[in-house]
Amino acid sequence: MAAVGAEARGGEGWRAAPLNIPRSPGKLPRPRKRGRDPWGRQSATRRNAAFHSADTLAPKGAPRASPFPRSLTLLTARPARSPQSPPAPRFRWARSARPAPRSAVSRSAEVRRTPWPGPRCPLGRRPLPAWSPCGGIRAAAAAPAWCVPCLVSLDTLQELCRKEKLTCKSIGITKRNLNNYEVEYLCDYKVVKDMEYYLVKWKGWPDSTNTWEPLQNLKCPLLLQQFSNDKHNYLSQVNKGKAISLKDNNKALKPAIAEYIVKKAKQRIALQKWQDELNRRKNHKGMIFVENTVDLEGPPSDFYYINEYKPAPGISLVNEATFGCSCTDCFFEKCCPAEAGVLLAYNKNQQIKIPPGTPIYECNSRCQCGPDCPNRIVQKGTQYSLCIFRTSNGCGWGVKTLVKIKRMSFVMEYVGEVITSEEAERRGQLYDNKGITYLFDLDYESDEFTVDAARYGNVSHFVNHSCDPNLQVFNVFIDNLDTRLPRIALFSTRTIYAGEELTFDYQMKVKPQSGKKVFSSLTVAFVIMVSNIKVSAASKSGFQYS
Repeated sequence: MAAVGAEARGGEGWRAAPLNIPRSPGKLPRPRKRGRDPWGRQSATRRNAAFHSADTLAPKGAPRASPFPRSLTLLTARPARSPQSPPAPRFRWARSARPAPRSAVSRSAEVRRTPWPGPRCPLGRRPLPAWSPCGGIRAAAAAPAWCVPCLVSLDTLQELCRKEKLTCKSIGITKRNLNNYEVEYLCDYKVVKDMEYYLVKWKGWPDSTNTWEPLQNLKCPLLLQQFSNDKHNYLSQVNKGKAISLKDNNKALKPAIAEYIVKKAKQRIALQKWQDELNRRKNHKGMIFVENTVDLEGPPSDFYYINEYKPAPGISLVNEATFGCSCTDCFFEKCCPAEAGVLLAYNKNQQIKIPPGTPIYECNSRCQCGPDCPNRIVQKGTQYSLCIFRTSNGCGWGVKTLVKIKRMSFVMEYVGEVITSEEAERRGQLYDNKGITYLFDLDYESDEFTVDAARYGNVSHFVNHSCDPNLQVFNVFIDNLDTRLPRIALFSTRTIYAGEELTFDYQMKVKPQSGKKVFSSLTVAFVIMVSNIKVSAASKSGFQYS
């Protein structure tokens, strides 16, 4: 192991837990001292012998060591130091002064990646992850191929800890709460001797520890209500709208009902985690909520939330303005829009007052005006709380507002991966085979780039099409003044009430305004999710101006 974990520092050596031999959880034997070049003057046989010398058998009858020795330490390193040397850190990066021989490398790599065998080992013979919640990342810098990424979720690690009676403060398992039991969800129901019992899944414990608990012991009214609602919804779907008696005289639930309730509970937990992740990643004021009361569909598996354009390889986005205004009051002075030859886009109520097709030039990072400038609207992000919900009309996911939105107000920005038009044509053919695409052509002045929100995007990724939309598309320029790469902002065309779905026309066209300069329109190159929906070439948005 010295070839992998040794560091030339005062003769200190680093070793890993043995591969195939269980040992007592007491002190580990120290590796023998070596000279300045422990491997250079030894044959392969002596190198192997020196390597195996540290692995000794545990005393007969000694307790079998846990696969996670002491606080879930997946890769334990114990230094050998002299009394004069300072205390060595508990964990450190494994370095190698020189490339190790092949035999030593293969052997030591096997030791580092394989847990102790035995019936108590929850990981079996799988490689150990290169990440430990208690020790951080311990990767071999000289041999990155040895690093095994940890794909185990936090819940799984907590379940393993409690199953093996281990503690780890980094994942929230301490001696105080090691044996705590909290109801995560309810799995089944039965009646025994006129007493109601529920099968409980305990949070942070594996399914094998589920227990039947009497109703009077359960202090979780919300979970009980969810259990009843899920049961009623399943029966409603099976009976197709027929009257259902709320009183159930059966002694136990049918397996199909219990299976549906468990799936619904797991879906609810997955959607909550996704909602928390979206709110961690967002950089705007408005909150994001997720709900699905229609089916068992969970979070999208291949979608990554971003807050701004993500350029594809080979595309450069220069997000640094070359000039800025020096206004003290941008609403009355000659500001950035006037320098660009257009009108200020907003009124005093932060509502847009220019017609569609006219670009919006907001104050940028070089402007001397502060964050309360009336010409900084889109760059502040969404101010409204929105909900990603599962639609009941077969259109998949949709977006609705949870608060009232005034007419002509900024709602959200459309972001995604910026690609070339040639790449968009290639992807469009692949998306056509799947019956869906999220390609948005940036054709304000030229048709060189396209925004693809299929994998990378924000809430606008889930906004559906409508021939009578309540959102309108505008071109926005802030720090990046390249007319080939405008930012896409969606403004409300009318008052939108709480609970109403947000939509815009996927084939939105902007008609020329008489007596005004005409700008190129934005063409949204979407393939409609539902095949029986036909998109008109132009729609009446009912947009009004003041």
